[in-house]
Amino acid sequence: MSIPSIAFNHQQSHHAELQILDLTELRQRTTLLHNPEHPHRVQFFGILYIEQGTGLHMVDFKQYAFQAGSVIFVQREQVHSFDFSNKPKGKILLFTQAFLDQVHANMQLPNYTPTHLNIQHSPLLQLEANDQQKSLTLLHQMIDEIGSVHSDPLIVMYFFCAFALSLHRLRPELKQDKLSQVMSVRFARFFELMQANYHKTRDANWYALQLNTTYKTLNHVCKLATGLTAKQLIDAFSILEIKRRLVVGNVTTSQIAYDFGFEDASNFVKYFKKLTGTTPSQFSLHYKKPIL
Repeated sequence: MSIPSIAFNHQQSHHAELQILDLTELRQRTTLLHNPEHPHRVQFFGILYIEQGTGLHMVDFKQYAFQAGSVIFVQREQVHSFDFSNKPKGKILLFTQAFLDQVHANMQLPNYTPTHLNIQHSPLLQLEANDQQKSLTLLHQMIDEIGSVHSDPLIVMYFFCAFALSLHRLRPELKQDKLSQVMSVRFARFFELMQANYHKTRDANWYALQLNTTYKTLNHVCKLATGLTAKQLIDAFSILEIKRRLVVGNVTTSQIAYDFGFEDASNFVKYFKKLTGTTPSQFSLHYKKPIL
C-alpha cells in the first residue's frame, strides 16, 4: 500500500492559496478521495487548532495527544492522520508555499522551515486559556474576511500573520529563527530540490552547486533555519522518507536500497542503523502495527 499524496485543492478554496476548514465538516465529507484518518502525505502546510475534544494526531509515526487549546503544525510533505474517534471540534488552516511567498513579500512572517527534521522539534503546542482566546479571535476574523463579499487578500494576510506570529512566539524551540528574506527564498528552493532528488544523491556539495552557492553558505542557511547542517538535513529527510516506506509501504529492504541509490542492501542497512540505532526490519516491526 502506498501513501496517498494530497495536493492543495484550489477549486475548493476558490483559487485562493489559503483555506480554513471546520473539522466537523472535514469529518463528515463523503467526496474525499482519501480517508483523513489514514496516513497521507500533504503537499502544503497545515495548522490544526483544537477547540473541543481529545484524541491522538499522528505526525510521522508519532502520536500527539491533543485537547482543547492544542495547536498542531504540519509541514508540507509530512505524513499525518486525523483522529475523529471522539468527534473533536476545531479548525485546520491549509496554505501553500505560494501563499507564504506572497505574505513574505508584503510583511513579516515566521519562516515555515522543515524544523520537523530536527529531533528536538515537536509539532504540538498547548495554549493557555488567555492565548486560546486571542488565537480564536484572530482565527475567526480571518474566516469572516475570507467569507466577506468584499474580501481583501491583503487583510486576510494581515490576520494570518498576526495569528502565526502570536503562535510563533510561544514556541521556544523556534526562537532562533533568523533567516533574511534572501535566505528564506534560498532555503525554500533547497528544500524543493531535496524533495525531488533525495533518492538520487545525498551529497550536500551537489545541492549547493545546483543552487549556485557555496557549501559553506548553504550550511549557514540550513543551520539558521533548522539547527542542522545541510548534510544532516539531507540525511534526516532521507531517513524520514525511508521510514515512511517501511511503515506504510509493502517493500523489501533490497527494493528500498535500490530506489535510494545504495550499492547494495548491506550498505543501506548500515546507513539506516548508523542514523537511527536500529535496523530497517526492527523499525518496521516496531511501528507497523500501531500506525496501521
